[in-house]
Amino acid sequence: MTSRDLVVVTAGLSQPSSTRLLADRLSAAAVDQAGRAGVDLRVRVVELRDLAHDLMNHMLTGFPPAPLREVLDALAAADALIAVTPVFHASYSGLFKSFFDVLDKDVLDGKPVLIAATGGSARHSLALEHAVRPMFAYLRAVTVPTAVFAAPEDWGGDETEGQLRRRAERAAAELAGEIARREAARPVDPFALTTSFEDLLAG
Repeated sequence: MTSRDLVVVTAGLSQPSSTRLLADRLSAAAVDQAGRAGVDLRVRVVELRDLAHDLMNHMLTGFPPAPLREVLDALAAADALIAVTPVFHASYSGLFKSFFDVLDKDVLDGKPVLIAATGGSARHSLALEHAVRPMFAYLRAVTVPTAVFAAPEDWGGDETEGQLRRRAERAAAELAGEIARREAARPVDPFALTTSFEDLLAG
C-alpha cells in the first residue's frame, strides 16, 4: 500500500464548529475511499482560526511566522487538499481567502482539491460554484466535480444525515481516485538550481 499526504484546511471561527465537523467527516471518508484504492492517506488538519494573527502579519510584512511557514510547507508537500469554509454574505470567509492569498502561486498547480462549505441556509450552497470553485481554478488546482455543502438541517434526522453522508462519500471517492492515479507530490525547492554552473559561467 502506498502512502500519500492530505491537508485539510478548515476556516471555522468557533470551537466546536460545523465547519470543522464537516471537514472531519470529509477527511474520514477520504481515508476510507483511499484505502479501498490501495492508498494509506495521512491526514493533517489545519484550523485557520489558530493562524489568524500569523496570516495578518504575513500579509503586512511579507514574511510568514514560523507556525504559518510550517503549514504552508506542509501544503506544498501534500498530495491533496480538502478546503472547507463557512459562507458569509454569499461567499467564502475572509479568513479562508486570506490563507489562499498568501500561498505561492504554484503551490496548488495540478493538486487535487475537494471543496466544501457550511452555511445558515441551503440557499448559500451556490457560493461553492460561483466563489470557491473559481478561486481554485485560478490557482490551477484540480477540483473534484462534487462539492459538499452542509446547512444546519443536514445535521439532524436520519434522512438528511444520510444525504450528507452520500455526498461526502461521492466527493471523497473522486478525490481518492485523483490521488491514486498520480505520483507522490514532489514540492519544488525554491533554492534549487535550475541551470548548471557550466551554463551560468558560459553566460
